[in-house]
Amino acid sequence: MMLTVNGLSQEAAPRPGQCLRTLLRDLGWFGVKKGCDAGDCGACTVHLDGEPVHSCLVPALRAEGRAVTTIEGLSGPCGPDAAVPDRLHPVQEAFLAAQGFQCGFCTPGMVMTAAALDQGQRRDLGAALKGNLCRCTGYRAIADAIAGIADAIAGIADASAGSADASADSAVAEGDGAGGDPCGRSLPAPAGPAVVSGRARYTFDLAVEGLLHLKVLRSPHAHAEILQVDRAAALAVPGVVAVFTHEDVPASRYSTGRHEDPRDDAPDTLMLDRIVRFVGQRVAAVVAESEAAAEAGVAALVVTYAPRPALLDAERALDPDAPRVHDPGPPGADAPPLHPHPNLAAEVHGQVGDVEAGFAEADLVIEGTYRSQRIQHAHLETHGALGWRDEAGRLVLRTSSQVPFLTRDALAALLGLDRAQVRVLCGRVGGGFGGKQEMLTEDLVALAVLRLGRPVKWEFTRSEQFTGATTRHPMRVRVKLGARRDGTLTAIALDVLAETGAYANHAGGVLHHGCNEVIGVYRCPNKRVDGVSVYTHTVPAGAFRGYGLSQTIFAVESAMDDLARGLGLDPYLLRRRNAVRPGDPLVSTSLEPHDVAYGSYGLDQCLDRAEAAMREPGGEAPPGPGWRVGEGMAMAMIDTIPPRGHRAEARLSLTGAGTYALAVGTAEFGNGTATVHGQIAASVLGTRPGRVRLHASDTDAVGHDTGAYGSTGTVVAGQATLRAAEDLARAIRAAAAARTGTDPAACRLAGEAVETPAGPVPLADLAPLDAVGRADGSPRSVAFNVQAFRVAVHPGTGEVRILRSLHAADAGRVINPMQCRGQIEGGVAQALGAALYEEVRLDGAGRVETQSFRSYHIPAFADVPRTEVLFADTYDRIGPLGAKSMSESPFNPVAAALGNAIRDATGARLTETPFAPDRIYRAVAAARTCGS
Repeated sequence: MMLTVNGLSQEAAPRPGQCLRTLLRDLGWFGVKKGCDAGDCGACTVHLDGEPVHSCLVPALRAEGRAVTTIEGLSGPCGPDAAVPDRLHPVQEAFLAAQGFQCGFCTPGMVMTAAALDQGQRRDLGAALKGNLCRCTGYRAIADAIAGIADAIAGIADASAGSADASADSAVAEGDGAGGDPCGRSLPAPAGPAVVSGRARYTFDLAVEGLLHLKVLRSPHAHAEILQVDRAAALAVPGVVAVFTHEDVPASRYSTGRHEDPRDDAPDTLMLDRIVRFVGQRVAAVVAESEAAAEAGVAALVVTYAPRPALLDAERALDPDAPRVHDPGPPGADAPPLHPHPNLAAEVHGQVGDVEAGFAEADLVIEGTYRSQRIQHAHLETHGALGWRDEAGRLVLRTSSQVPFLTRDALAALLGLDRAQVRVLCGRVGGGFGGKQEMLTEDLVALAVLRLGRPVKWEFTRSEQFTGATTRHPMRVRVKLGARRDGTLTAIALDVLAETGAYANHAGGVLHHGCNEVIGVYRCPNKRVDGVSVYTHTVPAGAFRGYGLSQTIFAVESAMDDLARGLGLDPYLLRRRNAVRPGDPLVSTSLEPHDVAYGSYGLDQCLDRAEAAMREPGGEAPPGPGWRVGEGMAMAMIDTIPPRGHRAEARLSLTGAGTYALAVGTAEFGNGTATVHGQIAASVLGTRPGRVRLHASDTDAVGHDTGAYGSTGTVVAGQATLRAAEDLARAIRAAAAARTGTDPAACRLAGEAVETPAGPVPLADLAPLDAVGRADGSPRSVAFNVQAFRVAVHPGTGEVRILRSLHAADAGRVINPMQCRGQIEGGVAQALGAALYEEVRLDGAGRVETQSFRSYHIPAFADVPRTEVLFADTYDRIGPLGAKSMSESPFNPVAAALGNAIRDATGARLTETPFAPDRIYRAVAAARTCGS
């Protein structure tokens, strides 16, 4: 058939049943993304004869003789391989100016929808954008882009003054930062033009000749032994070239979770196992010439299972007669850790002071039990990897990962290869939120490449993302607080039960982290924590934004609110009275010295600014009669870097063109590090960020980088960039001084030259010069967040409307205010989804029921309120150029603050998330009954 794509007449032969999305990608139009293949997310939106459509729902044959416009052709006719055009479409310009993206995976579809809106539709963006989802931004920047706002929006906090109402510099007006220090200014992302024009290349946005496709058969049982896998019918399917089972893979155990020290995660996983431990576990892999053939091969496999008893209740996990998820193996590197009970994946116990004496001296004791549910990361780019052998015979993996170096190391160990024989790199990564701190696809792809000698691709479907990836750890948290009449805390006790699911990736780290800063933020002489993480036969949990703190903070900050009410104290006052202050030891369950310090302190400012702002006019008016209005707040502290090492290396070179080449290992997945690294380097080198060219996320680029998780992209990898820039600046000054016979101390870098007493020396004349910077992630600082809400609740329906959302953050010196504000807004939006409706639901057999965005509701445009962001005015002595982390911590206090606001409005204390309307209705009814 013939069709016109972006002004070009193209011939195509659609496969039976093929959709327009896959056809366009087959033709090289990689700006058309896959987020769901069900018409739910809008990432694949194109114009068909001028009308926006979800191309995953349009049969390819229906495009015959018609005109298709993708994101690449929005600004004019072009070919699939055309560069970013000199002139963008006005909507693309608006998205660029307002920084209307973070990871950018949803941006092509969002731009295509926005470009088709008329003026009336733009007045109701909630309805107009109901078919387009964004997981990163919180939608505020998208709304600003559609409104055509080119200047930064009033309300961005000025990084230098910390003012709540100061406007940041305009991303458009400032270009790439000409004139003055680029740090502290809202400069645009260097990849912005490529993102808004569809030229940014994500994991699968390249054509590979001779590509094979991998698909996986997953277990229908929560617990079973595989007795036999009959491959004959699968191998007979035309196009199938191989089937791999547990008999064909290495026998070494490993963890899918990735940390600098591999011993942080239990090695309890096999690439393919004879025993399946959750519904959705990998059973066998089929590799074929096409995805359709691979899927047909999977369907043809015949597996004989011997079902076993399954443990689906975490509360029963440690019972003596509970089904065992893992049998303890013999001591050795390949065996899971031996615990008193085989279902105990991790535990933490600690105490300071005398907790029972502390409760005895309290005038008021508050106790409560709180439960947090499973939630999915729901990044729009699913997990996936593409592998091949390069010209030298090395194994190369292109993957959607936050941890390419740790993945390389794990693959080398698992497959018996030297690290130099493996290269792992990333394109632009379409979101992560901790979910891509796992090795979930790369191992099988690597195995298939090595065995078959051809390129292999495996891309998760959205269903697989829910059933075969990881979730947040569901937790049951019991908290007990004691205080004197004046509000001074006398004792804190925490009892935590976390459910890690079938495998213990991140079980120990999440448990320890969740039990640390949540009580470390309070000055209390008597503290006790008892926590366990248990195995069950359910979908594994893993790293998730906040890494355990969102669950425990929900419990502690809810109890603190009840304590304030019981004592008749203002909730802000109660926090101020008990919050840690500079000079206090940072104590959770141990007095042992560690490497966490007050690099800066802004919790007092966060509390003051949030309280003051909530007292000022703002937000929406209550809906009307029958609604009850209330306010609530919660605070949080987080260590800015994970413990036990987090290393990064940066390489910076002065090129013959007088520009700079910066290589870092950290990944850009919407966290803004690509922008910040350029700003840091440019600040030190006295140049514009546009003169610093970045190469990232490639194990060939630098020696090592632990990965972009734990909010370390700025504070660890950025520290390495800072040190490389400082060393290179010294080398440049020394070279210029040697050339002119002057003192290096009298030489100054200025744009494209070095100013010396003897006159300017062009940088190009001094090249090549190189420098390497390294950081090990120690010492670590602390960051603070305060969230406040005003809500309206309808007691008759349980509906909640957020009238005002305000977030105060201590991020140190804010390197890029617009992008940092976007991180906070996105974190709050994601946390609202977790607090109000997101839940990975399992049926009675352990099967995930929520396998699509139709059944798993992530926030859409109409669901998210505008969050006012206030920055504290601090400068961190530990972080690079005064910066602190701020990508994951905004998530943590949101559920507690919202629950406290609902309690203020209705008198009902919600102790379980999500706060669904029926749950709110029943709680309000119960509170009314108790009150009467």
